[in-house]
Amino acid sequence: MTAPRIGVLGGTFDPIHHGHLAAASEVCAALGLDRVLLVPTATQPFKTDEPVSSDEDRIAMLERVAAQDARLQVSRVDVDRGGITYTLDTLTDLRAQLPDAELFFITGYDALERFDEWKEPARLHELATFVGVSRPGHGTPDAPGPFVLVNVPALDVSSTDVRRRVREGAPIRYLVPHCVADYIVEHDLYTGGRDD
Repeated sequence: MTAPRIGVLGGTFDPIHHGHLAAASEVCAALGLDRVLLVPTATQPFKTDEPVSSDEDRIAMLERVAAQDARLQVSRVDVDRGGITYTLDTLTDLRAQLPDAELFFITGYDALERFDEWKEPARLHELATFVGVSRPGHGTPDAPGPFVLVNVPALDVSSTDVRRRVREGAPIRYLVPHCVADYIVEHDLYTGGRDD
């Protein structure tokens, strides 16, 4: 029996947008993955000062998206652990949950440029294959260790911009999936004027 090939796409997902989904879809196709886990962070080590929507709101948006794509599944591994989310902990916990799987950690080229700042980078390569996806304005990372690089259609969208647009009353309909846009309206997210 062949080991399942599982992608791991972590992030704040506040909110998830089409750039995230394009990355998941392209890597899934390019590497023949069986599914991609969407793993919302508890607290990112490089973004500890930034306010974030509740875990349950972020997970609810992810679950709505995953319900529309059989390749996607939501994992609460980081949220349930709490505290600062380090990729090392994410992959260690997922390896324990999925001992027979081949894991592929998906991140942006820009994040790989700082890979030497991650917690125990050498150990990370033992736990998963790292997949860097292209982002507008970033070239190939100059970082230690082997990486698989996948080009993703340029979608210049960010969660920060989506939140700003909601605050300003600008449309977000084609930046996020409809189910996410509906959730944002239903739960009055991002209208409180916070600068995030």
